[in-house]
Amino acid sequence: MRPVDDTGAAKRLESGLPLVDIPPPGSRQESAATEVAETPGPGGCWQCPSLPCGSRAEQEAEKKAPCPGLGLFYTLLSAFLFSVGSLFVKKVQDIHAVEISAFRCVFQMLIIIPCLIYRKTGFIGPKGQRIFLLLRGVLGSSAMILLYYAYQSTSLADATVISFSCPVFTSIIACIFLKEKYSPWDAVFTAFTITGVILIVRPPFLFRSEVVETDKDYSVHLKGAFAALVHAVFAAVTLVILRKIGTSVDYMLSIWYYVVAGLTECIIALSILGEWSLPHCGLDRLFLILIGLFGLGGQVFLAKAIQIEKAGLVALMKTMDVVFAFIFQIIFFHDVPSWWTVGGSLCVVASSIGAAVRKWYQSSK
Repeated sequence: MRPVDDTGAAKRLESGLPLVDIPPPGSRQESAATEVAETPGPGGCWQCPSLPCGSRAEQEAEKKAPCPGLGLFYTLLSAFLFSVGSLFVKKVQDIHAVEISAFRCVFQMLIIIPCLIYRKTGFIGPKGQRIFLLLRGVLGSSAMILLYYAYQSTSLADATVISFSCPVFTSIIACIFLKEKYSPWDAVFTAFTITGVILIVRPPFLFRSEVVETDKDYSVHLKGAFAALVHAVFAAVTLVILRKIGTSVDYMLSIWYYVVAGLTECIIALSILGEWSLPHCGLDRLFLILIGLFGLGGQVFLAKAIQIEKAGLVALMKTMDVVFAFIFQIIFFHDVPSWWTVGGSLCVVASSIGAAVRKWYQSSK
């Protein structure tokens, strides 16, 4: 376009003419062609005339869509971190399980507070989601305390197999409250996972002749088994609540409710039990710090996974930390697993791979 001199502009303003340049005759055909090309068709918009209205938003939504199987990968990473944390919990025997949970909550809180300030998400959350966040915090932290108590009260194998009945409870609860479809494949994966976990840990009440009897008092063992069972139920409800919340709440805020509720519960429980004590060994102090760090990492990836994946599949993939636990057992304790353990590991891995392949196949349709 040719520049307009100041004199011409002033005259046009006085006469009421628009402040535009009059194109030469030869360029009118080009302008008309350009206007026709830029004129939106049916269902088009002026910002994207060649595309249907709203297509740009759809393209942006597709770009933001999570990669197929990303939620399962987050769950696998979460299982690894939780397994390392469980290894450290088992190493610390002179501190009560509730106090271990309290130390973990404190360390996680020191990391979560700066993250919340940086992300500017606040500390309360949306008004409509606060009740779910509170339930998630109370039930999730209670499940953590019960699991730590089970680890210390009964054998690691028994506590693990009972706690990993969680996928069964999760799929059923999600089907009832979230109306998620419980397909025959979900039932198959659940059966494979539970079967694999049972073969791996071989609980005494199912394999009496194959398992060496524990020398602990049976009443203490029963308390630990019951704690692990309640942990499985609470963990399943927590997973369903996280799925209900979805992406409407930042996952850091969800963990914030978890650590605040957990620390409150631990302080109340320790005050009643009178079990306050500081670790005497420097190695135990290091273990407590690592338990907090690995627990936080596991919570972060689990919260991100449950926001983009079905609750039942997340619970199934989470059983991979059983396999990690036995791998750590071989490496750090030189305890070679039996053929029962190998067979159970294959069942769990096959179930996890099947769930991942099915997710990929559904997303590729």
